[in-house]
Amino acid sequence: MRVNFQEIEQAAQRLRGFAHKTPVQMSRTINRKTGCEVYFKCENFQRTGSFKFRGAFNALAALSEEAREKGVLTYSSGNHAQALASAGQILGIPVTVIMPSDAPLVKIEATRGYGAEVIAYDRSEHTREALAKNLQEETGRTLIPPFDHPHVIAGQGTATRELIEEVRLLDVLIVCTGGGGLLSGSALAAKTMNPQCRVVGIEPAAGDDVTRSFQTGTIQSVHNPNTIADGARTHAPSALTFGLIQAYVDDMRVVSDEALARTMFFMWERLKLVVEPTGALATAGLFHAEVVRPGQRIGVIISGGNVALQDIPHLWKVAGYALSGA
Repeated sequence: MRVNFQEIEQAAQRLRGFAHKTPVQMSRTINRKTGCEVYFKCENFQRTGSFKFRGAFNALAALSEEAREKGVLTYSSGNHAQALASAGQILGIPVTVIMPSDAPLVKIEATRGYGAEVIAYDRSEHTREALAKNLQEETGRTLIPPFDHPHVIAGQGTATRELIEEVRLLDVLIVCTGGGGLLSGSALAAKTMNPQCRVVGIEPAAGDDVTRSFQTGTIQSVHNPNTIADGARTHAPSALTFGLIQAYVDDMRVVSDEALARTMFFMWERLKLVVEPTGALATAGLFHAEVVRPGQRIGVIISGGNVALQDIPHLWKVAGYALSGA
């Protein structure tokens, strides 16, 4: 199973009129800080608050009528769950989501709010893949995983397609990385539209499975990575995403949770952009991973903005700030 740019183009057609064309923002402060022209693709303004709506809607819109009637299922810690639930609501397709019981409450409630059935599980006792396989066998529903799906990857690639259509040439594209769906789709779009663009994926240091896979040339895994970037708590890239990453990505870097939390709060304060920890990964890479040189044109994908407000005191501590102030 492979993905090509034509499928990203087809995804863009399916998404027209349903997905938002999210804004591209700049910041004089960040341009001065980096010595670059930085363009932020703000997927925190996408439907359901993240880029995930693109892939989820594209995958559902491509289903046969028979598959639509039976419904779909997935497993997700939050953003893919919300996206698939919303897309299913729009298209009239029943959606069941397997979610960890410790997923952010805001994401669980939003998923239910979009009309999906939510099945909670204890991640210390079960794997979501096994639960999904059993449920799929019982119900005959189509499994739409968060990243290991060609239509999901093609849909995610439309964000970079829009960014490059708007700003034209980029020297570097920096992308948040979990299971690699956004990174692989973005890299494919960037290298097709702008072949000289250098594509860099950014992961949390505690969940560095894609980075180690990239460095070794074989798929590596991390069991239940302990990071504030809940959208990057994937165990490993899939064969599909890893193949695309090997073909189109130039480098992988990691950032600490402290750097990630500090970057997130900086974006809140200075850019006035509400982003979640995972959504700030690429910007944290811009600041802390030494991936750019002064004078370059940089694209940064902000992947989402679904932060759980009750987690703010914990995230403040992770950033190394005292609760009385910075």
